[in-house]
This record gives sequence, C-alpha cells and structure tokens, in this order.
Amino acid sequence: MQQVIDPSQLKKIADNVYAYMVREHTGKSSDMNEADCHGSDWGTDIHNWDWNPGVGIIAISHYYDHMKRPDVLAYLESWLNRNKSKARKFEHVNVMTPFAIYPEMYERTGDPEYKDVALDYANWIVKHAPRTLTGTFQHGGNLVQEVWADTIFMVVLFLSRLAKLTGSKALADEAATQLLQHFQLLQDPETGVLFHGYQCENKDHMSAARWTRGNAWLTVGTPLILEQIAGLTDVASELNERYRRMIDGLLRYQADNGLWHTVMDEPTYYQETSGSAGIACGIAKAIKQGLLPVSYKSAADKTLQGVLTMIQDDGEVTGVSGGTPIMHTVEEYNQLSCYPTLYGQGLTLMLLSEYYAF
Repeated sequence: MQQVIDPSQLKKIADNVYAYMVREHTGKSSDMNEADCHGSDWGTDIHNWDWNPGVGIIAISHYYDHMKRPDVLAYLESWLNRNKSKARKFEHVNVMTPFAIYPEMYERTGDPEYKDVALDYANWIVKHAPRTLTGTFQHGGNLVQEVWADTIFMVVLFLSRLAKLTGSKALADEAATQLLQHFQLLQDPETGVLFHGYQCENKDHMSAARWTRGNAWLTVGTPLILEQIAGLTDVASELNERYRRMIDGLLRYQADNGLWHTVMDEPTYYQETSGSAGIACGIAKAIKQGLLPVSYKSAADKTLQGVLTMIQDDGEVTGVSGGTPIMHTVEEYNQLSCYPTLYGQGLTLMLLSEYYAF
C-alpha cells in the first residue's frame, strides 16, 4: 500500500514549488551540450510569452483553483499585464500557450479584455494556423506537415476552455477533432503509447521515440479538454478507448519507483520528472471524471511518491529534461541536459494540486 500524504504536507510542498517558479533565478546560456536547444537560463525565465512560461502559468492557474490564494490570482493578473504585449499571431502554436488561462481569468475578474482577446486569437488559430494534409494543426510554421503531441496542451486546451466560456459548438468540435486526430496519428498500435510526432507526407513517426513527456501532454490534456467540451459536442467512443489503451500501455513501462524513463521503453535512459508528474496528474484527473476506474489510482499514487523525492526543500523540481524537439534519433533524447524549468515545476504543481483535492 502506498504511503498516504497528508493534505497539509502536500499544500506546503506545492507552495514551495510555486514560490520557486515566481522567484528570480540566474542561469547560463553557455551550459548547453550539442543536443540541447537552450541553456539553463531559459528554463526558469518566466518573463516571456512562450510555451515554457505558458505551461507554468497554466499550472499556477490550476494551483489557484485548488488553493484560492488571493496573492496567486494577483500574480496571474500582474504577469499577464507585464507580458501580454509580447503575444503575437504567429505560425508556431507554442506561442499560444498562455492564452489557455484567459477564459478562466475572465470568469474570475469579469474583465472583458480577457474574453475579447481570447476570441481574437482563437479565431486566428482556427482560420490561419497552418495545418497538415490531415487537417491537424501543424506544430509550427517551419515544421512542415509535422504533428507533435505537445500541440494538445499548447493550443487545443485553450480552444476547449473558450468553447466552454462562450458555448461555442464550433470550437468544441475543433478541440474534439484535433484531440482524436492526434491520437490516431501518434498512437503506436503495438504498445498503445504515443510517439512524439508524425510526418504526414512521409507517413512515419520520424525518430519514433516513445517520449514520456509527449505522452504526458495527452494524458493530462485529454481529461482537461473533455471536461470543457462536455455537452457542447459529441465525443467519439474511439477517443475514450484510445485514451484507456494509452494509459494501459504507459503503466507497462512504469518503473518500480513510480517514474518513467525519458524514453519510456529505454530503461537505461535517465528517469524524467516532468513527464512522470504529468502522467500521474492526468490519471488522477481522469479518475475524477470517470474516464478511468479508481483502480488506476495506485499507479498514480506510486508516481506521486517518486516525484516527491525529486523536489528539493526550496521547491526546485529536479530531473527535468530541457526543451525537446523531435530529435533525429532516439539516443539523442537521453543526451538532453536536465535543469529546472517552468514546465517541470508546472506539471509537478498540477499533480500536487490535483492530489490536494483528491
């Protein structure tokens, strides 16, 4: 039986993880190896409008929903006021990530700017964001015909939340379609887990990495999205079946300490905290929504225990791999450096918050 974590202790740890996220940090742009896309200074730079701080902001918003700390809401408002001028309509979906909290901020504050801006950007995404031959969102203007697992959390979550806020069936339909198409293109029929990406012209999965954090984006993104579009659109039974098949596949790769290796079917590769936290958070959320039976909770409990060992006393989440494009080879995933990042802090914060309210 897994050790039970007292909610007050979970809250204390979550508070520390949050505090680490909003604290100023120093890092280096020069501490990159040949496989890295960024130096460690990028990982905790919250003064930016991109996917890394965007995931962090989504997580802080999730944390606020569970903790209701007025200072956290004030921080979200302040962050948006400081950084909203950096937002732009651009062909890379990653720069859309922070908009996922706009519908929530409108509901919390009543400020019409949040709703108006969200509608403007959602309209641009639906009408102008590049798509592949399949109609699936292309993960970036220069990533021609490439579908990535990351896109679900970075842009489809936003569309689903705005669908709920406005009652838009069109946005709900788009979110449901994108979610199902990503499963159809990325899911490995042999194992049930997802590959990182798919190339629509070549009809292959490129390096064919069964990347843990990529699976986390859909493990946690799916219940979050389905919660928002419920009642607005019909969700295909195939989607629920594919989700369950993915989770069953993931659990076959879970290590004894509850974590997953950065490429899950490579047991000699390092274990990765952010992806593990995201998977456990998604399982917990899916159980609450009835997507998974409660029998799956023991696997998430084990992951929570493993993730807690990766959190330092000051709230730093360790064992987080740096920003990860689709690498040329599976081996290159294991060469990426680990350092603190806002998405690593964020997925961990979401897990802690979800368990606090379990």
